[in-house]
Amino acid sequence: MATADAPAREFADNIKNLGEEIVKLTVLEAKALGDYLEEVHGIKAAAAAVAAAPAAAAEAGPAAAEKTEFDVVLENSGAQKIQVIKVVRAATALGLKEAKELVDGAPKAIKTGISKEDAEKLKKELEDAGGTVSIK
Repeated sequence: MATADAPAREFADNIKNLGEEIVKLTVLEAKALGDYLEEVHGIKAAAAAVAAAPAAAAEAGPAAAEKTEFDVVLENSGAQKIQVIKVVRAATALGLKEAKELVDGAPKAIKTGISKEDAEKLKKELEDAGGTVSIK
């Protein structure tokens, strides 16, 4: 004899199974599913993307995660070392001696763990002063 909880339990099992199947989708399959849902059922791709996001993240793996922290590395101070030292001092709040030692010790990280925007800005400032810079 079926209980009153049977339909609710069956619904929960169906949702769980559907979720497990969605997680197994490849990125291409998730895209196709999103296209199908939008064309046939009028469900926008953004809603499908929410369901497909775990699959895409699982397939891409941790190496594909977008990097959020960057290091600005002074590779070479160039011909205008004094100008580069001034930029390093302004960016790091180091004293003159410490900034000079940092510049003289190139290649050295000037700032670590900063945003991409800040890293690009500092790189431009250092390059404008004559230094050779990389972002890692």
